[in-house]
Amino acid sequence: MAFILDDILLAPCKFVTWIGRTLYDQALAEVTDESVIRERLLDLQTRLELEQIGEDEYIKQENALMRRLNEIHKYKESRQKACL
Repeated sequence: MAFILDDILLAPCKFVTWIGRTLYDQALAEVTDESVIRERLLDLQTRLELEQIGEDEYIKQENALMRRLNEIHKYKESRQKACL
């Protein structure tokens, strides 16, 4: 009987915790998604080839995207090491 009462009283807290964990996992998946960065790099290359942007702007944006890609790789490596 006590276990049922505990479950009923703690259900809102467990639900909020579950929602928080789900939102965190979803945000982490979006932030560490390499495909978005790769798409932006391809788009940037296309814009350069079509002369929509100059080479200086291309280099600036490419460096920013490559830094982000490297950060994602480092983060994923650190998580893999932490799991071992």
